Amino acid sequence: MPKPVLVELPDSHRGAIMLGDPTYHRDPADVFSELRRAYGPVAPVLLDGQVPAWLVLGHRELIQVTTDTALFARSVARWRLREQIPAEWPLWPMVGGGPAGASLLYTEGDEHRQRAGAVSAALAGIDPVEVRAQCEAHAEDLVESLAHRGHAELMAQYALLLPVMVMGWALGVPGDENEALVAAATDQLAGGDRALAGHQHLHRTMQKLVGRVRERPGADVASRLAADPVGLSDEQLCQDLMVTLLAGHQTTAHWMGNAIYRMLIDPRHTDAFVRGRLAVSQALREVLWDDTPTAIFAGRWTSRPAHLGHVTIPAGDLVLLGLAAANRDPHLRPEPGAGMRGSRAYLSYSHGPHSCPDPARDAAETIVTAGIEVLLDRLPDLHLAYPPEQVRWQRSVWMRGLESLPVDFTPTPPTTRYAGGTPWI
Repeated sequence: MPKPVLVELPDSHRGAIMLGDPTYHRDPADVFSELRRAYGPVAPVLLDGQVPAWLVLGHRELIQVTTDTALFARSVARWRLREQIPAEWPLWPMVGGGPAGASLLYTEGDEHRQRAGAVSAALAGIDPVEVRAQCEAHAEDLVESLAHRGHAELMAQYALLLPVMVMGWALGVPGDENEALVAAATDQLAGGDRALAGHQHLHRTMQKLVGRVRERPGADVASRLAADPVGLSDEQLCQDLMVTLLAGHQTTAHWMGNAIYRMLIDPRHTDAFVRGRLAVSQALREVLWDDTPTAIFAGRWTSRPAHLGHVTIPAGDLVLLGLAAANRDPHLRPEPGAGMRGSRAYLSYSHGPHSCPDPARDAAETIVTAGIEVLLDRLPDLHLAYPPEQVRWQRSVWMRGLESLPVDFTPTPPTTRYAGGTPWI
């Protein structure tokens, strides 16, 4: 049964491609290429309910949008269609509707600088040595739980769990919340019938964490953020912690999953990860170029009519950041599949004042690097259990990540673990 049309379509969007349909999920890169051929670096697209938006595909144009925060502003209050879209729209949590609008993502000017600075400072307080130790310990435990079986589903049993274990520890979330947080975050980003329920679960979990750090602060990110001089309200603190957890978990988990998948199907990446012909960190950056986990990020709203690419976008329209498409911009990479070894010009972390803070980037790379190194150390003959074309991808407009990653390997016996860590030799 077709979904209802929520708003009247402008002429510019009649016949536009719907993001999130089966064609998009099957091969978003092909959809981005088709849009680029038809429209150039900026294309009209439709979201769930035929809600119109503009997708930025060009690398140069995306830099322009993320740099000019006055013209391409961040507050959802600027969206001229905002009052026409019902509260139950499943994409609201990712676009800034309802309580999500209180998060730092949708603030502007001085308020954004202050709150983003507070989050960055709270994350910078994490000891990188301890992060690495946490990653390795949790990764060892996860691999230990499945190594004797000879087969595993690496997304559910490994890649989705490890980042939430580490991020949960850093934020101060109790470990028994991990699996429920993974499910809730996945539901929210999928944008389906359970998106709002997933958002509500994340909100309740962070509300409990806020209550705890207000009463009994500890040595964690949530406590440092609560004590910051910026003086966040309980709801602001809750929302900023949700952003930190969601961004840190889902992007990191799917970066790891995409990297492992490429390693298993592409000899070049196999050489990089298994045979050491390319540093793991460099191989991971190439995955960000070619298979970045955040395909599209929402959003910006034009504060006045804006000329971008070959179009003039009316004031108050929604603009989506096509991070994956910009990374494949032929003006930047004229040859299809051409490597960008050594370059960090990818836009996987976005760009400009609203981009991912440096401490979060460092933590994500540590988690993914440690996770892959531990996995390959214990299970060196890892291989796909099914042909690559049978592997399923997440049904999400925003994320490019595997729904499942079934693998086989030679079973290994349990290893001896030392309660006090690695002994002196």
